[in-house]
Amino acid sequence: MKRFRPYRTDAATREQYSDVQVQAPDFIYPLFIVEGKNQQQIINTLPGVFRFSIDRLSDELAEITALGISKVLLFGVIDDALKNPEGTAGYDPDSLVCRTVRYIKQHFPRITVFTDVCLCEYTSHGHCGLLHGDQIENDSTLPVLARIALSHAQAGADFVAPSAMMDGQVQAIREALTSAGLKTKILSYSAKYASSFYGPFRDAAGSAPSFGDRKSYQMDYRTRDQGLAEIAADIEEGADWVMVKPAQTYLDIIQRAAVAFPKTPLAAYQVSGEYAMLKNAAESHLLNEEQAFKESLTAIKRAGAQYIISYYAKEFIRKGL
Repeated sequence: MKRFRPYRTDAATREQYSDVQVQAPDFIYPLFIVEGKNQQQIINTLPGVFRFSIDRLSDELAEITALGISKVLLFGVIDDALKNPEGTAGYDPDSLVCRTVRYIKQHFPRITVFTDVCLCEYTSHGHCGLLHGDQIENDSTLPVLARIALSHAQAGADFVAPSAMMDGQVQAIREALTSAGLKTKILSYSAKYASSFYGPFRDAAGSAPSFGDRKSYQMDYRTRDQGLAEIAADIEEGADWVMVKPAQTYLDIIQRAAVAFPKTPLAAYQVSGEYAMLKNAAESHLLNEEQAFKESLTAIKRAGAQYIISYYAKEFIRKGL
């Protein structure tokens, strides 16, 4: 009989044999940015998460820096009046995201800045690509994504993160960056599934599609191998890092990607719905929130993610270590 219980007899012993540890450098913290002054807006669907105007970012960035978190992912939330079918506000060199990047690099230069590159935040129809009628046009979308990424890179972003799930988006962005002589890196949302867990984010970012859904370009969750094929294609096109999104319900994809592409850094996004479920369950006294988010985030790293995008990052460092 083999005996395993001696590994678990007390807290000190369990700590000694635990071989997966989530630490502050593993986190990428999402930030929602809005126009205006002195704005710190509550997001009802994401308890504890806020939208900030640029002038209110200082305290938030100082806090995460003090916690040892050194990476942020920016989402610009613009007024509907600035949106149009072509998403031209996305590549304005003085866009909300570009101004935020410049602010962070000036005042918090040690923070690594990632920017989301998509059209859903900038188009009046809320889809991730340009439309012809009610159909997404993949190839005509690519130059627009490249222009958005280029504007972010020229503002000083360290990474641009294309999330539109358009075929060829990484190649188009890489060619634009190279032509401009920029060494900005690309974190691609390579395996991004058409998930029901994005609802709170769409409320937070004001990016819900005005009609239909995104199943024609985000991946079907019933597939097993497409995610790995998408990741392989993005690496071939020039992605520096890749991502699986969502995280909690796709641990198998994270694990397989980590094994298949060991030389490419892998991120996973614990998305808004996954975060909100834990928050709501804790509020209903169905579980211990601290224990639940520690277990959840550790599982994502245990599966093979090197970096975790999570709204729980600050709470994990404050309470979880």
